[in-house]
Amino acid sequence: MAKPRYEPKVLSIVLAGGEGKRLMPLTADRAKPAVPFGGIYRLVDFVLSNLVNGGYLRVVVLTQYKSHSLDRHVTTTWRMSTLLGNYVTPVPAQQRLGPRWFAGSADAIYQSLNLIDDDRPDYVIVYGADHVYRMDPRQMVRQHIEAEVGVTVAAIRQPIEMADQFGVIVVETGTRRIEGFLEKPKNPTGLADAPDQVYASMGNYVFTTDALIDAVSTDAADPDSKHDLGGDIIPMMVRRGDAEVYDFKDNDVPGAEDRDRGYWRDVGTLDAFYDGHMDLVSMHPVFNLYNLDWPIYTYHAPLPPAKFVHSEPHRMGHALDSMCAPGVVVSGATVHRSILSPRVTVNSWAQVTGSVLFDNVHVGRNAIVRNAIIDKNVIVPEGAQIGVDLERDRERFTVSDGGVVVIGKGAKVDP
Repeated sequence: MAKPRYEPKVLSIVLAGGEGKRLMPLTADRAKPAVPFGGIYRLVDFVLSNLVNGGYLRVVVLTQYKSHSLDRHVTTTWRMSTLLGNYVTPVPAQQRLGPRWFAGSADAIYQSLNLIDDDRPDYVIVYGADHVYRMDPRQMVRQHIEAEVGVTVAAIRQPIEMADQFGVIVVETGTRRIEGFLEKPKNPTGLADAPDQVYASMGNYVFTTDALIDAVSTDAADPDSKHDLGGDIIPMMVRRGDAEVYDFKDNDVPGAEDRDRGYWRDVGTLDAFYDGHMDLVSMHPVFNLYNLDWPIYTYHAPLPPAKFVHSEPHRMGHALDSMCAPGVVVSGATVHRSILSPRVTVNSWAQVTGSVLFDNVHVGRNAIVRNAIIDKNVIVPEGAQIGVDLERDRERFTVSDGGVVVIGKGAKVDP
């Protein structure tokens, strides 16, 4: 009888303590990974779905900034069978090393070494919680094990003219070995097989456990360090010759199609967040939520299906090129190229165009909402206009560089 194949023990750590200042006012009352996305999801659901779909069922979510809604979402949504020792659990800054918060992502790992010691994994996955993408982590772990290095860094190819927006990875010619890590370089060298592209770090890492413990412990003793994984730990391991790149283009997710294969979006700014939503509502969505071979999991509230009334020619409730969550009621209104979250109501003769409405937003009769993001529990009164006069909107709300009007949670909107 053949011996069962040894499966390496892997612990996943999701870094979810981000403050998300560039997403204000959406992060005024919640951590960035808890920000709603795509009508029914939270940003953290994308990374957790990738890990769980990949079979990694022991996951620690490190939280810090305004974490209540994130903690509640993780604990109520992400329940695993405890029979086999599986779990997804939020862990706040425990202040085990004194009365201080995490000083950076590397310090978050260092302050949480007890979690690694308790689980005793062979390898540790460390992924961020701020991006929208699908990725099979097993393929990255497999490459890491075969390479026998301390860390493998996931990279996505980006146009060379966008290099100053990313941490850029430089590899040794003809290998995957990382020889440099440049923070937002102005004049980088392109890839050997694609001179017009560079490797941009995705903020996803696989570590050999002993290498990770050694690196964060060494970093913790350095008073000049910013204690950041990308800024301090990875360059340290590059200098040691102990880092390799994983090319995201080689990741093959079940059910992926040509239009969304290799999709990855950093939604860390208001305009990027808005554009990420617009990727969802085209005829052939750039990011396909309908890939049931690699589902995105989340909590589903006990709400009725979306409803569209009335049907008179002068008062017809309909939504075109849009996504409507359960509990939505479009009553005699027109919705176009928009995403409506649960319990949104749009009343007669109102027009909602190119907008993202969070949970429990109510749009009154004859109101106009254009190119807007409206956080939960906002009432847009009858006849109000949003996105029509941007100068007036700037006096009342946040308007992004791209002209998207953003209204914070529970804000009062005057007619």
